[in-house]
Amino acid sequence: MALGTTLRASLLLLGLLTEGLAQLAIPASVPRGFWALPENLTVVEGASVELRCGVSTPGSAVQWAKDGLLLGPDPRIPGFPRYRLEGDPARGEFHLHIEACDLSDDAEYECQVGRSETGPELVSPRVTLSILVPPRLLQLTPEAGTMVTWVAGQEYVVSCVSGDAKPAPDITILLSGQTISDISANVNEGSQQKLFTVEATARVTPRSSDNRQLLVCEASSPALEAPIKASFTVNVLFPPGPPVIEWPGLDEGHVRAGQSLELPCVARGGNPLATLQWLKNGQLVSTAWGTEHTQEVARSVLVMTVRPEDHGARLSCEAHNSVSAETQERGITLQVTFPPSAITILGSASQTENKNVTLSCVSKSSRPRVLLRWWLGWRQLLPMEETVMDGLHGGHISMSNLTFLARREDNGLTLTCEAFSEAFTKETFKKSLILNIKYPAQKLWIEGPPEGQKLRAGTRVRLVCLAIGGNPEPSLMWFKDSRTVTESRLPQESRRVHLGSVEKSGSTFSRELVLVTGPSDNQAKFACKAGQLSASTQLAVQFPPTNVTILANASALRPGDALNLTCVSVSSNPPVNLSWDKEGERLEGVAAPPRRAPFKGSAAARSVLLQVSSRDHGQRVTCRAHSAELRETVSSFYRLNVLYRPEFLGEQVLVVTAVEQGEALLPVSVSANPAPEAFNWTFRGYRLSPAGGPRHRILSSGALHLWNVTRSDDGLYQLHCQNSEGTAEALLRLDVHYAPTIRALQDPTEVNVGGSVDIVCTVDANPILPGMFSWERLGEDEEDQSLDDMEKISRGSTGRLRIHHAKLAQAGAYQCIVDNGVAPPARRLVRLVVRFAPQVEHPTPLTKVAAAGDSTSSATLHCRARGVPNIVFTWTKNGVPLDLQDPRYTEHTYHQGGVHSSLLTIANVSATQDYALFTCTATNALGSDQTNIQLVSISRPDPPSGLKVVSLTPHSVGLEWKPGFDGGLPQRFCIRYEALGTPGFHYVDVLPPQATTFTLTGLQPSTRYRVWLLASNALGDSGLADKGTQLPITTPGLDQPSGEPEDQLPTEPPSGPAGLPLLPVLFALGGLLLLSNASCVAGVLWQRRLRRLAEGISEKTEAGSEEDRVRNEYEESQWTGERDTRSSTVSTTEAEPYYRSLRDFSPQLPPTQEEVSYSRGFTGEDEDMAFPGHLYDEVERTYPPSGAWGPLYDEVQMGPWDLRWPEDTYQDPRGIYDQVAGDLDTLEPDSLPFELRGHLV
Repeated sequence: MALGTTLRASLLLLGLLTEGLAQLAIPASVPRGFWALPENLTVVEGASVELRCGVSTPGSAVQWAKDGLLLGPDPRIPGFPRYRLEGDPARGEFHLHIEACDLSDDAEYECQVGRSETGPELVSPRVTLSILVPPRLLQLTPEAGTMVTWVAGQEYVVSCVSGDAKPAPDITILLSGQTISDISANVNEGSQQKLFTVEATARVTPRSSDNRQLLVCEASSPALEAPIKASFTVNVLFPPGPPVIEWPGLDEGHVRAGQSLELPCVARGGNPLATLQWLKNGQLVSTAWGTEHTQEVARSVLVMTVRPEDHGARLSCEAHNSVSAETQERGITLQVTFPPSAITILGSASQTENKNVTLSCVSKSSRPRVLLRWWLGWRQLLPMEETVMDGLHGGHISMSNLTFLARREDNGLTLTCEAFSEAFTKETFKKSLILNIKYPAQKLWIEGPPEGQKLRAGTRVRLVCLAIGGNPEPSLMWFKDSRTVTESRLPQESRRVHLGSVEKSGSTFSRELVLVTGPSDNQAKFACKAGQLSASTQLAVQFPPTNVTILANASALRPGDALNLTCVSVSSNPPVNLSWDKEGERLEGVAAPPRRAPFKGSAAARSVLLQVSSRDHGQRVTCRAHSAELRETVSSFYRLNVLYRPEFLGEQVLVVTAVEQGEALLPVSVSANPAPEAFNWTFRGYRLSPAGGPRHRILSSGALHLWNVTRSDDGLYQLHCQNSEGTAEALLRLDVHYAPTIRALQDPTEVNVGGSVDIVCTVDANPILPGMFSWERLGEDEEDQSLDDMEKISRGSTGRLRIHHAKLAQAGAYQCIVDNGVAPPARRLVRLVVRFAPQVEHPTPLTKVAAAGDSTSSATLHCRARGVPNIVFTWTKNGVPLDLQDPRYTEHTYHQGGVHSSLLTIANVSATQDYALFTCTATNALGSDQTNIQLVSISRPDPPSGLKVVSLTPHSVGLEWKPGFDGGLPQRFCIRYEALGTPGFHYVDVLPPQATTFTLTGLQPSTRYRVWLLASNALGDSGLADKGTQLPITTPGLDQPSGEPEDQLPTEPPSGPAGLPLLPVLFALGGLLLLSNASCVAGVLWQRRLRRLAEGISEKTEAGSEEDRVRNEYEESQWTGERDTRSSTVSTTEAEPYYRSLRDFSPQLPPTQEEVSYSRGFTGEDEDMAFPGHLYDEVERTYPPSGAWGPLYDEVQMGPWDLRWPEDTYQDPRGIYDQVAGDLDTLEPDSLPFELRGHLV
């Protein structure tokens, strides 16, 4: 106790001395035991630094102090992760190394040495570690990276602020590369101690040369290798230069009228570039301009056509931009030279011979003035007087007067007035007239057919009138019988007379008269006149009758009346013969004597007497006037108008067909004169309204129009027609067709198997057709839709589908279809129910269900049967009827059509009471059937069966099999194979565990293999599939095609090893010995582990009972009709059932290894019934209670591969078995699946 107190006192004293030494300053000039001293250092933030300290007395306690704070002697310096002591302490090296320096490291440091046996306390001189912090950013106002617009000559303020730095940086502001001198800077404290910021402000007055230059803020510091910069671009606005007009010639302003003038105006410089516009006499004429930014030029071109009125106009170009103080202008005044726009001759150029002609020539305004001169042909005439006057637009007007004597030989010569000037040497301005000297014609005559020649009416005759000489040209005029001949303006006369114009040939003038001769031209006198001269001729024209007229003694006729008709031919040359006919039938008449008529022709007349009837109404009676000489006939007809009462015609339709909901038109074919005044329709004694109704209308022709016709409209319609002469009646029938409607169809129609039945379909339809009935059978397959074995009968409105010797396959839905041609066809479904005795599904001779007999688990037995009518299920256990009043038994029955299911749930399964043979009996009125289900204990799985090859390639083989009974536990499959000639077997686990197909890969081409398959669950393996039968396989070569081989059935194992090579046999025997030894060792270890598991499980039974109760709850599955509930039963295809008889039942016996093959499904022998093979695929059970299964595992034969299965990553899709036996961890004592925790019964 005293020794401890003394030690603590010594340590306390040592601490006080150490603290005192740390605060004791030692002059730097006296090392006192240091061979290396620290020095003042300056580093940039983020760099590493080392403060040196060398002590001459190794073994002493050395530590560093930072601003008086001791960092401690630990080389790692706790609390300062970036600090550490470096060097060899044995040599006295205690250098302080600092990584990634920051501002917190800016301090004073000293190295202190504690007192030791070899030396006193030592303190190094204090040194300063300065941390330089570079500025991280510059904040420029206006914002950096932008385009800032300034106006040249104005002052602006720019500020630049640096970020935190140590020491304060130096800031420089430059514009266009030149440093701005007017700048002020303020140093401020930063965001932390020892940090500073600098704010620099500069006043800038930009110039035009600074446009698009950079204003740069630079910050330099000892902590920076190069200054940091921030900048923005300056957009300086300044006015443009004065505009310049580029005149395209030497004489500025002098232009000619009509000239296309292009005046460019250019303004250089300016930001923005100048806006240009053109003005004419102060009025805006153009605002179009363009810019060339590369040359900084604005250009505008004024394009105009110079006119005389532009003389003296001022053109100006103005330039300005947004910063111009005033508009800059450049102007030009135009001096326009223009010729006279026209020369005019005043006076008449027409005069009678030997009289004076007086004319005046006047020019329009011109600049300069023009001179005038006269020409007659090629002879110049001297003017009598010349005058000059002021004109428009600063020009002058010239005028010249001329008088001369008109002579016959001057007729037709050209008289020209010419204007000329030295200013227009290349142009001549003229105005000309043609002299017209008047004198009379000398001779006149007519050329045409000779007089007395007979001309046929319609003949084209040409008469020409000719005259010689005369000016003006003689106007030749034609006359007919002293009346002037003109062309008719009426369309019907436009082709009969054509009067030509006067034509000239040399000194001869002519005018023709072309006419088509007519009756009026007969003996007519045609004359031609020219002034006082005249000539004439006469034509002789033959023509048929000009008009044939028929006169009647009565206008209104009735049947039986007499009619007298007279035909009169007005005029013809020569005379004609008259005749009568009626619709081609010749009639005899009485002729009158001929007489004189117009156009110097002759007239004729002839009469006829007729007796009329109703059939004569509308017929024509024709009179024909025939000229034998002219070979021409003129006809006229008289239409008979006979009044009679209505009469129905022979084409009157008496039957009309219509479709229901459609339209119908009952036509009327009636003849009457006058037309019928009314059409009255009557249907079933009721008169239809003439004004129409909701579904009918009487047309103007009398036809009856119906719409939305219904079958009630079918029947006879009476028509009553009336006019002023009488009445008539007719009967019309409307036949309404309508789509068929099925009135009677017995659904369902039932029949016993082997019996006969008619499916009767009765319809209402119009029309009733012999082949309108058809039948369909509804089914998915074409074979199901065949009706070949059924008889189809159709009689009137009833159709029958007759079925003889009914079979189960014929049950189902049928459809009666009736189509009489009127859409839509009628369709109706009917079900044919074939009654038959119950047929229970017998997948196997016996079905098994596994459940733990621990009195806490439950099991569900499935029984499914087909039959009609409904089936009643009963259950027996070992032949004794099952008492369903027992609460441990629950039975649910489901009916879906002809398929019926019964689910028997057994709660708290007891091995002594419930491991038995249950019989399900299905009964209906026609019979019964039954099946047996064996409830057994959980066991090892049955071997799979039906192993076969489904595909084969040089490197792989596809396998398929049928799983056997899983023993009530999840099972998995393992494939064993060997290559012939190579010792040893290979094992491959099938993944996913429940798969029934697998592709075995990694094979060699052209190699013979033997393959086996086995199943296993948590209780052990099943043994090899098909009683150990091997499946021989030979892979094809690489040059052989791959494909799906024919199904290979398992073959018998080879009788002996004869023929095998010796070396592979030896290798195989060695491998088997190794496997046998490994199996023995594994079996011993496995038995020891199971005993430990059994002991541990018994201790946890009470604690896990509540969990077991929750996990053993049973969730019931029901059959829905479209998908079968999967059950836990598996059936066998062998004769030997896999179950334990109650007589041989022993609770203490472990499950035996069975090697019987099972199939996954079953198809009954009756071809008419197909039962799903997956009905009993799934185990419906709950888990057994906790318990010990120690004795069970002592006898389970495990293969050497059972302990090497990897962790199972698959989950059972049924959601029942969340843990499988393959997931056992050999290192965990509680890894036994929950299903196996219980007592073996």
